[in-house]
Amino acid sequence: MSDDVRLVVLISTLPGRGREQIEAFERLAPLVRAEEGCLQYDLHAVSDDPDGFVLIEHWATRAALAAHDVSPHMVEADAANKAFRAGPVQVLELSGTPVA
Repeated sequence: MSDDVRLVVLISTLPGRGREQIEAFERLAPLVRAEEGCLQYDLHAVSDDPDGFVLIEHWATRAALAAHDVSPHMVEADAANKAFRAGPVQVLELSGTPVA
């Protein structure tokens, strides 16, 4: 059984602040993608919402995800994101097997 973890993270920024989310992600993504166990870390804009984003994460193990969550760059990013985020993100964990 695989120990990998796939997450879909729903992000909303304050009105008109979506560009700040993109810029923050552009600075953070290379650091995260270099982490051990990071298989995917991609931000997508929501087509009809300039302040809505979806982050797709794929981690090789739960331990890698746990280490990511407490990494210095993530702690710093989480604190900085409060300036432009509309509220907490919604994190959806996907099951390991597609249903169809």
